[in-house]
Amino acid sequence: MHVKRFEQAESYEAPNHFGVVGLRLQGFEKGGPTNQWMGLSQFLPSGGAGPDSSPFEKLYFIVEGEMTVTIDGVETVLSKYDSCTISAGEVRKIENRSNHNCTMLVVMPYPPGVTP
Repeated sequence: MHVKRFEQAESYEAPNHFGVVGLRLQGFEKGGPTNQWMGLSQFLPSGGAGPDSSPFEKLYFIVEGEMTVTIDGVETVLSKYDSCTISAGEVRKIENRSNHNCTMLVVMPYPPGVTP
């Protein structure tokens, strides 16, 4: 078992994101997961990301607040405890359109060629 305390989580910058602080909860470290990593994204009101895509799928889980996810012009609002899978290559835009912070877990595989 690999335990990482919340106080040990380090912040990271995610490309094409704005109004957000990301914390790496698991991954990219010796003894951690070998297939994927997990981050906690804390979006301010009007914060978000995209539009863009990645070559691998990702999972979003809303811990608190709400996030609008737009794919192919279709908007879906995810609220507390909702989750979704974004497929590899799928162009998405995410926006916190509320006046409350949105806290979201993100799980995704390591980029090709990256080993922890």
